[in-house]
Amino acid sequence: MTLALLRRVLEPMTVTAIAGTPETDVLVAQIRAEPYRGALTVLPDARALASMPPSDLLIAPAALAEQVLAAAAGRGCAGLLVPDGSAADAERLRKAARAAGLRLIGPSSLGLAAPRLGLNATAVPVHLAAGSLALIAQSNSVAAGILAWAAGRGIGFAGAVVLGEGADVDIADCLDHFGADPATRTILLAIDDVTDAARFLSSARAAARLKPVLVLRPPRHEPPWPALTHSALIVTSDAAHDAAFHRAGLLRVSDLDELFAAAETLGRARAADAGRLAIVSNGEGLAALAAARLRQAGGVDRQLREPVIVRTAQGYREAVTRLLSERDVDAALALNAPLAPDDSADCARALAEARSAAPASKPVLAVWVGGGEEVAGIFAAAGIPSFATEQDAILGFQHLTRHARLLKELMATPPVLDEDDQPDTEAATALVERAIGQGRTWLEPDEVAQLLALFRIPTLGLVIAADAAAAAEAARAQFAARRTVALKIVSPDIAHKSDVGGVELDLANEEAVREAAGRMAERLREQRPEARLTGFMVQPMAHRAKARELIAGFSVDPCFGPVIVFGRGGTAAELIADTHVALPPLDLASAENLIARTRVSRILAAYRDVPAADRRAIAAVLVALGNIASALPQIRAMDLNPILADANGAVAVDARVVLEPDPARRRRPAIRPYPGNWTSQLALGERRFLIRPMKPEDEVLIGAMLARVTAEDLRLRFFAPLKSFSHAFLARLTQLDYAREIAFIAIEEGCGDAAGAVRLHADPGHVEAEYAILLRSDLKGIGLGRALMELIIDWAKAEALQRVHSQVLAENGPMLALCRDLGFEITLDPDDMSIRCVALDLSAGGGKGPAKRRRRRG
Repeated sequence: MTLALLRRVLEPMTVTAIAGTPETDVLVAQIRAEPYRGALTVLPDARALASMPPSDLLIAPAALAEQVLAAAAGRGCAGLLVPDGSAADAERLRKAARAAGLRLIGPSSLGLAAPRLGLNATAVPVHLAAGSLALIAQSNSVAAGILAWAAGRGIGFAGAVVLGEGADVDIADCLDHFGADPATRTILLAIDDVTDAARFLSSARAAARLKPVLVLRPPRHEPPWPALTHSALIVTSDAAHDAAFHRAGLLRVSDLDELFAAAETLGRARAADAGRLAIVSNGEGLAALAAARLRQAGGVDRQLREPVIVRTAQGYREAVTRLLSERDVDAALALNAPLAPDDSADCARALAEARSAAPASKPVLAVWVGGGEEVAGIFAAAGIPSFATEQDAILGFQHLTRHARLLKELMATPPVLDEDDQPDTEAATALVERAIGQGRTWLEPDEVAQLLALFRIPTLGLVIAADAAAAAEAARAQFAARRTVALKIVSPDIAHKSDVGGVELDLANEEAVREAAGRMAERLREQRPEARLTGFMVQPMAHRAKARELIAGFSVDPCFGPVIVFGRGGTAAELIADTHVALPPLDLASAENLIARTRVSRILAAYRDVPAADRRAIAAVLVALGNIASALPQIRAMDLNPILADANGAVAVDARVVLEPDPARRRRPAIRPYPGNWTSQLALGERRFLIRPMKPEDEVLIGAMLARVTAEDLRLRFFAPLKSFSHAFLARLTQLDYAREIAFIAIEEGCGDAAGAVRLHADPGHVEAEYAILLRSDLKGIGLGRALMELIIDWAKAEALQRVHSQVLAENGPMLALCRDLGFEITLDPDDMSIRCVALDLSAGGGKGPAKRRRRRG
């Protein structure tokens, strides 16, 4: 269902309510208490709907909801709000709403508000002012608290919706709506749990690229539970949600005060790039307090300029103007105490003048002690976030810098990995399926080594020996090469070998190996008599004195699927608590971001006589883990612990893989991975092209291609002249959410240059999609455009889209001719006679046959 239908529900110009229950009567009373600019009709029962014109929003109790939906079906109504009921009603009402073609909010929804229309259809008896915040909430009580808190402080909303049980309209729907709403500057999310992880992440990422999205989710106390890997202990539900929020670009806050402090800041200012803050104050004490707060909050000295002390309004104006013009200042914090002779309001006006003359990219924050309503109004009019204390201001500044980092991560262009060095996923699948077919829930150590080799993860060589004598013999070659060995027990019943003394290191001769094997076998019999000892693993010692000990792995969360873990490794990895998590798939940029969020990342740099570790090698291991997690849902959890990383690279010393035999419990990644199986080769005369889905790494290729497109061809494609291509512009073309958009790039074989590209962007309801295509100007007329168009139609059919459409300039004859030949309907644009609307109906198998090409799996 389209966003247009949802907009009629969330911004209804007509509301019809069925009276007679406390819940609906409360909402009717609230609507009547406000100057609602739409039309409200109250009916005694559902039967009266038959004689009423269609309504945007219906309000009815759960007991009558099915009757109301049946009466409204096919009559042009948009949606139904159900304020009562419970989770037991959700599935029944969802099916009824889908059958009737209406959107459903609830059951058990506190209601919705559209303050621009004067509509407060919530059970919160407060006046909701119009503003630029949008609230999306699941919990009725949390939503009531937020609305009441905001009303008490005069904070306005563009809209608010409380989902209740969320049987139909969900978080993703509302993110799509408010993300596209021009009146919404900041979105507030108050949620308990995510249900459809893939839809949530797709919608959240799209919204967060347009405006700040703040999320409040109460942390859950999750009691420890038995886990077979370190990763499974680390990946709690809260950690998985954190990973999802970070990947989507959402800013998580911990309580209501922080939620509104962040909203105040990000609603009026935009991100401060590098987080370098200048402080201006009319008193040394206030400035020192603010500087101390920044340092306590984790700010380092490079983030802080020496505070500037001023005494007059003119001093504020000059100091702030000068500081914001300097290259090493990203934001300014102005503080003021009511000191004679200058009036605080005059100083505030001077600050507002300095703000108006400064670059928009450099925020100004203010703390005016005892400033009152006049000062607050001055700052609000100037778009300056203002705070009661220096502590709140520093917290607001942190929100700016955190949001800047999130945006930077979202828009980062990753380094290019070797496309020819791809993992053998078919062999890996066969390996794990064979183990599952034998009734095992673990991979044996030699199988783990094979798996890691298939995905190009460096490991120490190993030999599995049946007994102590065989272990000593296996170690002989290492001793001959003047290396010592590590000996480890092999048991399908022991998750952590060190827990039972099952690891001995630095053994230097065969007798030491035999004796160590005997000791380990005896310890196992004493501590775990039921455990099976199937052999011993012999590995060369990794004598890397200056290596850092790391952990990497993944575990599967029931909601978000596999979650990657990285941090400080060793036997107490989960107790050290220096790990962070991320959702796969990863590229080198997102892997580096995961590394950078840990404390151990600091000692990966060079210090004293220790050279820097090879961070790219570590990142490549994380990328490979993401590939394993994406390709093999048969794996429930995996540990690489420890990984030794130094200047020479990264090597996994020990690894453990837990299998998931039950197909019903297997989870794919919540983020759709790269669709490499859509890679193909195309021959056009003597020219050969590799055609594959686009990657973020293709930014350089696309930029170079655009430079070889004539100004006239660019105008025909973009409907306006283009002279330069910024990173942000190219990132929008190359960084794709494969769940709702695809782009294919044609690369000319031999030279490796981009020859053309085509993209398709689906609407949030995944019903129809808009295409765009561009070829290098020197390659027009050879058939490449047709091949790319046929490919995009193939993709649309595979995605079960019903319609593909676009707009084409009327003067673009070749494109219109191609569309006509492919079966597109061409019509006039009623708003612009210079444009033609082209559309292909796929619901009945429309479109010409697919191009003949050879596909190969990626």
